Amino acid sequence: MKKYIAEMLGTMVLVLMGCGTAVSLSCTSADPNLAATVIGTALAFGLSVVAMAYTIGGVSGCHINPAITLGCLLSGRMSGKDAGMYMLFQVIGAILGSAVLWVLTSNSGVSGTGANACQEGVSVTGALLAEIVFTFVFVLVVLGTTDAKKGAGNFAGLAIGLSLVLVHLACIRYTGTSVNPARSIGPALFQGGEALSQLWIFIVGPFIGAVLSAGVWKIFAGGKE
Repeated sequence: MKKYIAEMLGTMVLVLMGCGTAVSLSCTSADPNLAATVIGTALAFGLSVVAMAYTIGGVSGCHINPAITLGCLLSGRMSGKDAGMYMLFQVIGAILGSAVLWVLTSNSGVSGTGANACQEGVSVTGALLAEIVFTFVFVLVVLGTTDAKKGAGNFAGLAIGLSLVLVHLACIRYTGTSVNPARSIGPALFQGGEALSQLWIFIVGPFIGAVLSAGVWKIFAGGKE
């Protein structure tokens, strides 16, 4: 149970810090689309991953993302049972993090939980494609940097966190950046409305991206140079 609880706590921190920063910066800025808000949110998510990677990485591997767990499952790095339990506890952690954020915002005159949704002018198809592409890139980085033979060793957590910052900077204009079904499920449950009706995009897209990245990494990792 230790690794499942670690995944729950790690995902809770990711959602609370990442979405919390997005909400705080949007509410304290006259324009939530200002570069400072985008960069601050990207850094919050990336730094949360770095912090948790070096905190619980030795316990669970610090997936804190069902898409990463799916990528690891398809790459043969974990069993189906562990993958299912990881995903369950990741979603529970995201709900807990969103619940804390909801309580804080409800009692301070601030609104929102940092839920994902198609941004202005972005179609459902565009949002789905963005989530597929950027999750593919992110999970591929995770699989590559954590590979037992070809990985980055102790620097993997830093590389993964920085890649998440990069992914947020590139994707946030289209979907608010999910690349993580649990991160989207928690906030959507509390925000409701559009966030809940579009939630399927942020589950289907990241899972498709994870499947693609696992396939590509199998090609890279298999055979001779």
